[in-house]
Parts: sequence; C-alpha cells; structure tokens
Amino acid sequence: MNFSHITWLDDQGRIKPPLMLYLMLVFLARGWCVLIASLTQASDRAGLVAMLYPQKSDFFMALIAGAGALLIYAAIIAERKRSPQWVQPFFKHVKWLLLILLCVDGGLLIQRVLHAHYIYSWSVGLDALFVFWGTLYFFNSKQLAYYFADWERSEEVTT
Repeated sequence: MNFSHITWLDDQGRIKPPLMLYLMLVFLARGWCVLIASLTQASDRAGLVAMLYPQKSDFFMALIAGAGALLIYAAIIAERKRSPQWVQPFFKHVKWLLLILLCVDGGLLIQRVLHAHYIYSWSVGLDALFVFWGTLYFFNSKQLAYYFADWERSEEVTT
C-alpha cells in the first residue's frame, strides 16, 4: 500500500493545491512580479523592465497574459476558504484556463524570439524550459488532477 498521497490532504480531508501550481502561477504572472519589483526602485523604475523586456509590447503582453494567472490565483485562494459561491462556476474552467495561459505564454515566447531576431538569451531559454515543464506537469500530475476533481466532487455534494 502506498500512503504517500496522505500528505496531499488538509485537515478537512480535501486535496491541497500543489506547490507546483503556485510556482506555475508565479511564472505565468512574472510580468506583474517585474512591475511590482520595478515600482520598489526609486532611482530607475523603467530600468528593470527594460532589462527583462527590451520591447515594450512584450512587457504589456506579459501583463495581459499574467492577468489570467492572477485570476486563477484568486480563485484558488477563494477555493481554499470554501465559502464563496461565486467562484464555483469559474473554478470549473480553471484547469483549461491554465492550459490556455501556458499556450499563450508559449506564443509570447515565440514573439520574444522573433523580436530578438533569433538570438539566444538565457531568459528565453529558461522561459522555454519552464513552459515545457509546466505543460508536462499539467498533463502528468496526479495531485493536480485530484485537486480539480476534488473541487468538482465537493461542488456536487453541496448543491
């Protein structure tokens, strides 16, 4: 018998969100993280943004794509409280919204490569690696599948 899945449960017997899900959301919302970090620098607010996103359009597209990750994060936090009813219809689609965000991020990565004229950079390579790992995790993680299935199961019980 394998009891390793018992660490996935919280005190009430529900599946906890996986840590990798939170890391994926931080990665997908990295444009917002860069924006917040740039606001903390008093001397050169645009310097950090220009260093990580040389093209302004790439930065704005990262902010737009990251807004979906922020919505998913808000839904997960609301789901952890298990109290609001407004999140239930939205949470059914979070799994597929996460996949769409990974695809959009892959498209934005291709756009960044095109803007750099196919010149390799470590940031593009690491981003490609994270998109690849995130997609593999999305399709292969048992804990993530159980987490989304647990919400659907508890929703059927309450309605």
